[in-house]
Amino acid sequence: MQDFRKNDKRMIRSWAMFDWANSAYNLVITSTIFPIYYIAITTSKSGGDDWVSFFGFEVINTVLSNYALALAYLIMVLALPFLSAYADANGRKMQVMKTFTYIGALACMGLFFFKLDTLELGIVCFTLAAMGYIGGVAINNSYLPIIATPDRQDAVSAKGFAYGYVGCVTIQIICFVFVLKPDWFGIVDRSFPARLSFLLVGVWWLGFSMIPFRVLPNNQPSEHAFGKRLFERVSTEFRSVWQQISQNKAVKRFLPAYFFNSVGVQTIMVVATMFGQKELDLEQESLIITIILIQLVAIIGAYLMSYLAKYYGNIKVLMLVTLLWVGICVSAYYLNSEMQFYGLAFMVGLLMGGIQSLSRSTYSKLLPEDIEDTTSFFSFYDITEKLAIVVGLFLFGLIEQITHNIRYSALSLSVFFIFGFLLLIRALRYNTYLKQVSNG
Repeated sequence: MQDFRKNDKRMIRSWAMFDWANSAYNLVITSTIFPIYYIAITTSKSGGDDWVSFFGFEVINTVLSNYALALAYLIMVLALPFLSAYADANGRKMQVMKTFTYIGALACMGLFFFKLDTLELGIVCFTLAAMGYIGGVAINNSYLPIIATPDRQDAVSAKGFAYGYVGCVTIQIICFVFVLKPDWFGIVDRSFPARLSFLLVGVWWLGFSMIPFRVLPNNQPSEHAFGKRLFERVSTEFRSVWQQISQNKAVKRFLPAYFFNSVGVQTIMVVATMFGQKELDLEQESLIITIILIQLVAIIGAYLMSYLAKYYGNIKVLMLVTLLWVGICVSAYYLNSEMQFYGLAFMVGLLMGGIQSLSRSTYSKLLPEDIEDTTSFFSFYDITEKLAIVVGLFLFGLIEQITHNIRYSALSLSVFFIFGFLLLIRALRYNTYLKQVSNG
């Protein structure tokens, strides 16, 4: 890794700008305009379940989108350990990060051509965009222990998420104008504003990513990989990191808890808009405004949890947040009014920002301070999260497919948060280092 000073403000701002860039995908494509547009063009006007034909298979529309997203995560779960080992072994962290960004951004641009009669194209681009996002985030996360000392990692992680939330809200508002006021621009095709939004997200994502690409350092090839063939270098790197993680009791205690919490959190983030649209029949304007407010509240949540962690410790704050998520899942089952949906959305935003930011910095603190193979180490963190999303989306879709009631799917997520809470207790009880992290 090239020489530079940790906690450098310019370096941290540039790193945070990657969150600013790619969070546009996470909001517009995952949470707001895409799911609303997708539901609108695939909903049957005759009532009942909304079935679509995908390469000859008949499936409920929301189940198809959830399964497509789950497939993207599953592919990345299998690929990330080897891609990250390749990046560390060969000194190509930045090149891998760029590749994923280009794939994701171009796939978003490809969604501009998504209509009902091009459903297969739309789902393929939707899947590729998710893969690009996942890979880029995994590499970006691995920079946290490189650019910040442990005492600053909670605040720096929160800064990254704050940049992301502000960035995605900014592009969302721009897209919002086209979606709600197409007549201002002489747009007569009702599908055009949403499709234009997908194109703008791709341009935004690619354009602002150039800032961290110019400033963040690349890594040097791993010393133990010199003089070996490509496959051998990657294999050696993977085995080395796997061995270190296997011997790191702090990480081994934390990751299972993170897995169960991520099943709930990440699934809720993906399906929240569809839930409000299907169960409460909310207008798209109300849904988009709600999601924007969630992002703004999440900024408060990220900084609030970072602040509380200074006094009560990372793990204890995560335990509190996990219990509150259980309450959200139970409340969603009984949700029956628009005002209740808004109140629940506020809590989702507050806890979403907190648990994401604090989980990332907690994991970073648990890693040895002198490690250089941060990409590989963080790939296991991201694999845990993505595998959790695969499980969450699969079970969420399966329960809805069986029961024909999305409320049961929402309620089932509370079980994962309960397991996550119990595993955090177990981690604190049996792991001295996690107790030190919890004490700040």
